[in-house]
Amino acid sequence: MIQKLTTTNHDRDIAGLKYIYPVMSRRAGGLSIGVNFNPNNACNWRCIYCQVPDLKRGAAPTMDLALLEDELRFFLHQVQHADFFEQFNVAPEQRIIKDIAISGNGEPTSLDNFEQAVTLIGQIACETGVFPSSHFVLITNGSLIHQANVQAGLKQLATYHGVIWFKLDSATEQGRKVINNSVQSQQKLLENLKIATQLCPTKLQTCMLHFDDKTWTDSEKQAYLQLLKDLQLQQIVLQKIMLYSLARPSFQPEAAELEQVNSEEMHALATDIKALGYDVSVNA
Repeated sequence: MIQKLTTTNHDRDIAGLKYIYPVMSRRAGGLSIGVNFNPNNACNWRCIYCQVPDLKRGAAPTMDLALLEDELRFFLHQVQHADFFEQFNVAPEQRIIKDIAISGNGEPTSLDNFEQAVTLIGQIACETGVFPSSHFVLITNGSLIHQANVQAGLKQLATYHGVIWFKLDSATEQGRKVINNSVQSQQKLLENLKIATQLCPTKLQTCMLHFDDKTWTDSEKQAYLQLLKDLQLQQIVLQKIMLYSLARPSFQPEAAELEQVNSEEMHALATDIKALGYDVSVNA
């Protein structure tokens, strides 16, 4: 039976590889080649909407760079020169690599050889002609950006014209505690976000959802807008704000209590954000 890639199927094992997996990305707008830095399902946060089964607290294991190279070269050959698009029933208008995205089943910047992995991916993508026409993306919660090895990796990302997608699901410490099970302080958030924007073009990605009347309340929305104003005052420059809501089921204990934010509510917030002078995208 022919499988079909969809925006609701982000199965990390769909290609039968350890590190590489394909997805049809709502935010990228086409085929995204994912690189899973956390095959052990470990993360330093526990977001209540996370779709990773058996998620545990922890860091990424050391990456086998030789295996990463073998898998990425093999997969790119399948996409560029073999029958990948036919095998996965990809529509003709979507038969293009939109990006290579470092992401996966946890926080990718927790990888101890993060810089080396970023560099290797960039080199292979250039050699095979994927870059510079496709984008290089790092999807991160930003909590480890103060670490020297992470910053070294971000500098490498920038040399390949990469972009950081920095998670911000709440502008308040309490909101992040509820949604992300994080103890990140407001000061650390601002410090890390500033470092990110100084090292690499950065976009904010924000998941809007309702949970037990605690998330995306009017006060949370006002705090979010105020934070965006504060960033402007501090000259922390963002390329875009990306708003999205739930598309796939959570595997966390709170799953049954989560509700998708409707399109009208998301577009209303987007209008307020645009009024501040930001570029905004909405994926309801």
